[in-house]
Amino acid sequence: MIQRLQTLFLLGAGVLNLSVYFTPIYSHAVNDPAAWIGNGFAILLALSMILAFLSIFLYKDRIRQLKYIKIGITIEIAALAVAAAILFTLGGIGSFLMAEALSVFLLLLALICYWQAGRFVKKDEELVQSMDRIR
Repeated sequence: MIQRLQTLFLLGAGVLNLSVYFTPIYSHAVNDPAAWIGNGFAILLALSMILAFLSIFLYKDRIRQLKYIKIGITIEIAALAVAAAILFTLGGIGSFLMAEALSVFLLLLALICYWQAGRFVKKDEELVQSMDRIR
Protein backbone atom coordinates (compact mmCIF):
# COMPACT_ATOMS: atom_id res chain seq x y z
CA MET A 1 0.00 0.00 0.00
CA ILE A 2 2.61 2.58 1.05
CA GLN A 3 5.18 1.53 -1.53
CA ARG A 4 2.88 2.38 -4.43
CA LEU A 5 3.42 5.76 -6.07
CA GLN A 6 -0.28 6.54 -6.22
CA THR A 7 -0.43 6.31 -2.43
CA LEU A 8 2.19 9.03 -2.17
CA PHE A 9 0.37 11.19 -4.69
CA LEU A 10 -2.95 10.74 -2.89
CA LEU A 11 -1.30 11.53 0.43
CA GLY A 12 0.22 14.64 -1.15
CA ALA A 13 -3.16 15.75 -2.50
CA GLY A 14 -4.76 15.29 0.91
CA VAL A 15 -2.03 17.19 2.74
CA LEU A 16 -2.09 20.01 0.18
CA ASN A 17 -5.85 20.35 0.59
CA LEU A 18 -5.42 20.40 4.36
CA SER A 19 -2.75 23.09 4.12
CA VAL A 20 -5.10 25.40 2.20
CA TYR A 21 -7.12 25.80 5.41
CA PHE A 22 -4.17 27.74 6.87
CA THR A 23 -3.64 30.13 3.96
CA PRO A 24 -4.89 33.67 3.33
CA ILE A 25 -7.23 32.65 0.50
CA TYR A 26 -9.23 30.53 2.93
CA SER A 27 -9.45 33.36 5.47
CA HIS A 28 -10.66 35.70 2.71
CA ALA A 29 -13.30 33.14 1.71
CA VAL A 30 -14.52 32.72 5.30
CA ASN A 31 -14.61 36.49 5.93
CA ASP A 32 -16.63 37.15 2.77
CA PRO A 33 -20.01 38.78 3.49
CA ALA A 34 -21.71 36.10 1.42
CA ALA A 35 -21.27 33.21 3.84
CA TRP A 36 -22.05 30.55 1.25
CA ILE A 37 -18.75 31.22 -0.51
CA GLY A 38 -16.65 30.39 2.55
CA ASN A 39 -18.84 27.44 3.51
CA GLY A 40 -18.84 26.06 -0.01
CA PHE A 41 -15.07 26.42 -0.30
CA ALA A 42 -14.56 24.67 3.04
CA ILE A 43 -16.87 21.82 2.03
CA LEU A 44 -15.11 21.38 -1.33
CA LEU A 45 -11.71 21.24 0.37
CA ALA A 46 -12.94 18.79 3.00
CA LEU A 47 -14.56 16.50 0.43
CA SER A 48 -11.46 16.49 -1.72
CA MET A 49 -9.24 15.76 1.27
CA ILE A 50 -11.50 12.96 2.53
CA LEU A 51 -11.66 11.35 -0.91
CA ALA A 52 -7.87 11.46 -1.22
CA PHE A 53 -7.35 9.77 2.14
CA LEU A 54 -10.19 7.29 1.52
CA SER A 55 -8.76 6.36 -1.87
CA ILE A 56 -5.48 5.35 -0.26
CA PHE A 57 -7.21 2.50 1.55
CA LEU A 58 -9.00 1.22 -1.55
CA TYR A 59 -5.79 -0.23 -2.98
CA LYS A 60 -7.32 -3.72 -3.28
CA ASP A 61 -10.20 -2.47 -5.46
CA ARG A 62 -8.47 -0.45 -8.16
CA ILE A 63 -11.62 0.19 -10.21
CA ARG A 64 -13.39 1.79 -7.25
CA GLN A 65 -10.21 3.62 -6.30
CA LEU A 66 -10.07 5.09 -9.81
CA LYS A 67 -13.71 6.19 -9.56
CA TYR A 68 -13.04 7.94 -6.25
CA ILE A 69 -9.98 9.63 -7.74
CA LYS A 70 -12.03 10.89 -10.70
CA ILE A 71 -14.66 12.29 -8.33
CA GLY A 72 -11.86 13.88 -6.30
CA ILE A 73 -10.42 15.47 -9.43
CA THR A 74 -13.82 16.97 -10.24
CA ILE A 75 -14.18 18.37 -6.73
CA GLU A 76 -10.60 19.65 -6.82
CA ILE A 77 -11.31 21.51 -10.08
CA ALA A 78 -14.35 23.11 -8.45
CA ALA A 79 -12.27 24.13 -5.41
CA LEU A 80 -9.60 25.55 -7.71
CA ALA A 81 -12.24 27.53 -9.59
CA VAL A 82 -13.65 28.96 -6.37
CA ALA A 83 -10.17 29.88 -5.15
CA ALA A 84 -9.31 31.52 -8.47
CA ALA A 85 -12.58 33.47 -8.36
CA ILE A 86 -11.77 34.67 -4.84
CA LEU A 87 -8.27 35.66 -5.96
CA PHE A 88 -9.54 37.64 -8.92
CA THR A 89 -12.21 39.40 -6.88
CA LEU A 90 -9.41 40.55 -4.58
CA GLY A 91 -7.69 42.23 -7.50
CA GLY A 92 -5.87 39.60 -9.52
CA ILE A 93 -2.31 38.41 -9.28
CA GLY A 94 0.17 41.00 -8.10
CA SER A 95 2.99 41.41 -5.65
CA PHE A 96 0.54 42.49 -2.95
CA LEU A 97 -1.44 39.24 -3.30
CA MET A 98 1.45 36.81 -3.61
CA ALA A 99 0.38 34.74 -0.57
CA GLU A 100 -3.11 34.34 -2.00
CA ALA A 101 -1.69 33.34 -5.39
CA LEU A 102 0.50 30.73 -3.70
CA SER A 103 -2.62 29.39 -1.97
CA VAL A 104 -4.25 28.84 -5.35
CA PHE A 105 -1.02 27.22 -6.54
CA LEU A 106 -1.32 24.69 -3.67
CA LEU A 107 -4.70 23.66 -5.06
CA LEU A 108 -3.18 23.33 -8.52
CA LEU A 109 -0.47 21.07 -7.08
CA ALA A 110 -3.15 18.96 -5.37
CA LEU A 111 -4.94 18.61 -8.70
CA ILE A 112 -1.70 17.46 -10.34
CA CYS A 113 -1.18 14.93 -7.53
CA TYR A 114 -4.70 13.59 -8.07
CA TRP A 115 -4.10 13.30 -11.80
CA GLN A 116 -0.79 11.46 -11.31
CA ALA A 117 -2.40 9.08 -8.82
CA GLY A 118 -5.10 8.30 -11.35
CA ARG A 119 -2.48 7.60 -14.01
CA PHE A 120 -0.64 5.14 -11.78
CA VAL A 121 -3.81 3.35 -10.67
CA LYS A 122 -4.79 2.97 -14.32
CA LYS A 123 -1.33 1.57 -15.13
CA ASP A 124 -1.65 -0.95 -12.30
CA GLU A 125 -5.08 -2.05 -13.51
CA GLU A 126 -3.80 -2.47 -17.07
CA LEU A 127 -0.87 -4.52 -15.77
CA VAL A 128 -3.17 -6.81 -13.79
CA GLN A 129 -5.47 -7.26 -16.78
CA SER A 130 -2.55 -8.12 -19.05
CA MET A 131 -1.35 -10.72 -16.57
CA ASP A 132 -4.84 -12.22 -16.42
CA ARG A 133 -4.81 -12.59 -20.21
CA ILE A 134 -1.50 -14.46 -20.08
CA ARG A 135 -2.87 -16.99 -17.56
